[in-house]
Amino acid sequence: MNISDGQKALATRADLKRLGITVSNSTLLRWEARGRFPRRVRLAGTSVAWLLNELEHWLAERAEERSHTHYAEF
Repeated sequence: MNISDGQKALATRADLKRLGITVSNSTLLRWEARGRFPRRVRLAGTSVAWLLNELEHWLAERAEERSHTHYAEF
């Protein structure tokens, strides 16, 4: 999945899984509605995809969040 200059690369549901985003479609829809995940692009019928650069940005934000958020205390 490489992005050429000026082109928008798309990521499918299978690509989400390869990126480690393995939540259910219901969860994705809920996150999208709340602005917590990039919004999908409808291709045709029920086919959807996400802009790869938005997913990469979202993942980078999660990594940054991890660096200063403690989820559990030992």
